[in-house]
Order: sequence, then C-alpha cells, then structure tokens
Amino acid sequence: MIKNRERKMFEFITVRELYELYINDRDQLDGIEYVELQGWIRTNRNSGKVGFLALNDGTYFKNVQVVYLDEIIDNYEEASHISTGSAVKVTGKLKLTPDGKQPFEIVVTEAVLEGDCDRDYPLQKKKHSFEYLRTISHLRPRTNTFEAVFRVRSLCAYAIHKFFQERDFVYVHTPLITGSDCEGAGEMFQVTTMDLNNIPKTEDGAVDFTK
Repeated sequence: MIKNRERKMFEFITVRELYELYINDRDQLDGIEYVELQGWIRTNRNSGKVGFLALNDGTYFKNVQVVYLDEIIDNYEEASHISTGSAVKVTGKLKLTPDGKQPFEIVVTEAVLEGDCDRDYPLQKKKHSFEYLRTISHLRPRTNTFEAVFRVRSLCAYAIHKFFQERDFVYVHTPLITGSDCEGAGEMFQVTTMDLNNIPKTEDGAVDFTK
C-alpha cells in the first residue's frame, strides 16, 4: 500500500518506548527513521487530503499522533473511515515536532486495519462517569483512570510478592473451606402460597409438585 516509495525497514516499537526515548535518550530517538506501531484508535479526523489518528497501545497514558496523506498511501479512503476503537498496524516515518502540541508524530507509509470496530463504540473522546463505565466493565481498562488504577495495583502486588520471595517464602494456593453464602445468596426462602405444614402428597406419599 505504499505509493511511489520504496519499502523501508521498519522497527517495531511501543508508544511507551517512544516517549521514554524522547525523555531519556533523544540521540537514540533521532537515529530511528521508520517505525511500526500497533494499537487502537482513539480518534480519527481528516480534511480532504490529510488525516490524523490518535493511536494508543495500552503501554502509556499519552497517544501518538499518526498522520496519513492521500499522496503517500493508496488506501487513504479506507484509513479516513477507520472508526474509534478499531485495531490497526501502521508503519511510517518518525518525525520530531518539538514546536507542536506533541513531541513527535508518525507520517504513515502504510496503514493496515487489523480489526474493525462498530460505529457505536461507547468510549468517545470525552470524560465518562464511573457509573457509566461500570456498565461497560470489559472496556474500562482502555480509559486512563482505570489504566492508572490497575498499574498501581499491579506494582503493589509485585512488591508484596518480591518482599516474601527474597526472604525464601513459598507462595502456596491453599484449599479454601467456606460456606458459599456471599451476600446471603445461600439462604433459602419460600416461594409458595401453600401451607408448608400441609403439603399435598401423591398416593405413594411423595410431594405432589403438580399442585
């Protein structure tokens, strides 16, 4: 899908690695010319001959701006209709933009739609309440709030295990003996209008469930 351009060697990299290089090792980042990114689209906007994707792969809070041009890629029309939440793989040239809103961007030479997403994808570019996110719990990890919570929880669990492992403790999954009565779910209750002291019986003395 590369128009009028030789195919280059691409280096797969994550969004987190890009930002860490920009912060800690600018010289190494300058040495990277073409990259490959894989992730989900958070926003897609275009204006005729140029379009912009906000791509995130779950490794970092910030997105990467991906620029696609009609004069470079053959599937510009397809790229312009990629919906929010879709999974994509993009390859392109890394361009530093220190004077822009983002420190760098990717000028796409190839964009591949790996998994399309329905147009009614519920996570849009706005703030969602916790009450609303509770109704779509399978998508909550894609929000920055829950991503932060899960990262803190993961690090706390790691620190606890590391502490005991370094002191030669063994982590054992012991059998659990418990009465499964979570929130009273194990309690029996009566659903009948009949007198339980005078249950109708069949001729052989069993309960007559037809009654």
